[in-house]
Amino acid sequence: MIKRALLSVSDKRGIVEFARGLAELGVEIISTGGTAKVLKEAGVNVIQVSEITGFPEILDGRVKTLHPLIHGGILAVRNNREHMKQLNEMNIKPIDMVVINLYPFKNTILKEGVTFDEAIENIDIGGPTMIRAAAKNFQDVVVVVNPDRYGSILEELKEKCDISRETKLKLALEVFEHTSHYDTLIADYLRKKTGARPFPETVTITMEKVQDLRYGENPHQKAAFYREVVPVEGSIALAQQLHGKELSFNNINDANAAVEIVREFSKPTVVGVKHANPCGVGSANSIYEAYKKAFEADPVSIFGGIFAINRTVDVGIAREINNIFIEIVIAPDYQEEALEILREKKNIRVLKMEELALPYKPEGTMDMKRVRGGLLLQDADEVDMNTETIRVVTKRKPTAEELEDLIFAWKVVKHAKSNAIVLARDEQTVGIGPGQVSRIWAAENAIRQAKDRARGSVMASDAFFPFPDVVKAAAEAGITAIIQPGGSVKDEESIKAANEADIAMVFTGIRHFKH
Repeated sequence: MIKRALLSVSDKRGIVEFARGLAELGVEIISTGGTAKVLKEAGVNVIQVSEITGFPEILDGRVKTLHPLIHGGILAVRNNREHMKQLNEMNIKPIDMVVINLYPFKNTILKEGVTFDEAIENIDIGGPTMIRAAAKNFQDVVVVVNPDRYGSILEELKEKCDISRETKLKLALEVFEHTSHYDTLIADYLRKKTGARPFPETVTITMEKVQDLRYGENPHQKAAFYREVVPVEGSIALAQQLHGKELSFNNINDANAAVEIVREFSKPTVVGVKHANPCGVGSANSIYEAYKKAFEADPVSIFGGIFAINRTVDVGIAREINNIFIEIVIAPDYQEEALEILREKKNIRVLKMEELALPYKPEGTMDMKRVRGGLLLQDADEVDMNTETIRVVTKRKPTAEELEDLIFAWKVVKHAKSNAIVLARDEQTVGIGPGQVSRIWAAENAIRQAKDRARGSVMASDAFFPFPDVVKAAAEAGITAIIQPGGSVKDEESIKAANEADIAMVFTGIRHFKH
């Protein structure tokens, strides 16, 4: 039976109605501060915590519930005779329900211009202590941290005159999920403020659910989508969907890949992605021209793929897209007529991300890869190539046009699964060979895809050449310049092969494995 309930909430949603429902069932209401005031003004009979403890709230409300007369009433095990004997001797009445949600630390740190002192003041002390105590004693105490549970709890009380053990256990679980999330937010905030090292001895990650998904990579896998609590600029998790059916697991993953690639470019650029790999990328002076380059780079693979566009989508692009089957279009904005054209297709997902039009800037984020039973954590691969430090290692230097295309291809190959080779010409990919266990196979696939367009193109490789075979294949295909990290024990053999074919080759000193 629920005879006494302690209510103290920062989020006042539904608390008046819930308190009234409890009062109608004969439950005595205990409360504090602002919650007590709201309930009294609504006509709900309330006993102040200070009336029970005989001790006023002190230190600007920092200390009010931290008292044996409160915690004894929460933590006493009802079927433990010694516990109940001590309560009786000390005149402590049991508390059967604790309804608390914590100071709004998240909302505070997300406010623009918030000070460090304001953030610290919004670290709750008494709230976590009480809900953890109640959750530990869940078999005897109902603990509620989520206002969305009020309705179902009142229904169960009205129907059964009590709350089942199963419900109590689920509510206790919510408490520890809630406090874990809360404490991790605080730790992350302090880590950033103190400049502490990014790889602590223990790692706790907290994220918030965006949505449940229909399924995962395959229909037999269940899935959900989560995002970081503090938004990261340019994140697919913050994209605004303007049209189309719900995003799937693969849609989100592929869209993220497209966004990561297009953000490498400041010039008008369109990126086509299929299965998280680039299949066509084009840059130009106009976004329409860039679109035509991206599509014509590989008009076959883009079927059922994604376009990421870093300028406003105009009517011309919208009409072109509607001529083929595309899953998703992502852009910073859309002309109104262009948006109406895209909406003619029922299933295409249209996403708006204003950040795609902004210059790229490294976020200092971490990249995580889950392995069975563990987690790999690393800095995100946000290093940019410095054109002043790349090293020409062949007799012939690349022309200005070749160098421009080499840099373009290098930005794309960074985002293709390793082993990866990208061929480009006139700021357009003409052949992409991603995800091969042999680098020569990746090169052969890119050359095969490029066909005649390989002649006069440039090549980018995400890692060094272990043998000169890739250079020889490039020479046979008519490729004129190569960019690669260098660093192989057989670099000299590759350089010799390039010189013999009059191929210009530059080393970046940077590798871009993507596994």
